[in-house]
Amino acid sequence: MEVHGIVADEKKTDGKKKFFDEFREFISRGNVMDLAVGMIIGSAFTAIVNSLVNDVVMPLISLLIGGISFNQWNITMGSGENAPVLGLGNFIAAVIDFLLIAFVIFMLVRGINKLHRLKKEEAKPEPETKICPYCLSEIPAGATRCPHCTSELKEEKEA
Repeated sequence: MEVHGIVADEKKTDGKKKFFDEFREFISRGNVMDLAVGMIIGSAFTAIVNSLVNDVVMPLISLLIGGISFNQWNITMGSGENAPVLGLGNFIAAVIDFLLIAFVIFMLVRGINKLHRLKKEEAKPEPETKICPYCLSEIPAGATRCPHCTSELKEEKEA
């Protein structure tokens, strides 16, 4: 195949097409879309937590410790206008951000796991068979007489 004076290898073209088809299939999977939605929600949630920490928690902590703003908690390493500064207040705010996000994620995962356990407990089907107490043969669960030994079975009362 010749395109604009360049001879192209058909196998390379087929390989690229196959690669892009595989990529399209990968992107279309539910897991990738779920991940994308999770990232968007996560970034929005991070903005909410940052606002909570910076606009509510930190001012309350500053009020409790004498009205000093966390933005002012810096250690200057040297002298002069361009001396390096360690921003301890900003670091403390970031740690509080992390702890709040981690706590909320923990609570969400804990709740989801509890729902999954409840669903598993609800989904347990009734057994289709039972064992005859006289001949130990497997018989249908609703049987009132054993077809093997002809014993009359008493109905078990639920506790």
